[in-house]
Amino acid sequence: MGEVVNLRLARKRRERAAAAVEASENRIRHGRTLADRTEDQARQEQETRRHQGHRLTSRPDDETDGPEA
Repeated sequence: MGEVVNLRLARKRRERAAAAVEASENRIRHGRTLADRTEDQARQEQETRRHQGHRLTSRPDDETDGPEA
């Protein structure tokens, strides 16, 4: 026969493990210094400018992908 498992305790263990994973992700996401966040924002803006600078043509309206109707 198999081992007897208390389903209530198994559910609580599973929920605690999921909460621990979420807490770890939140610590990574929100536990950064102001300097780190500022650096990441500046890097993102630089990448956006670089990406926009490599466009072949500039369009007055970026939202339209096709010919004007």
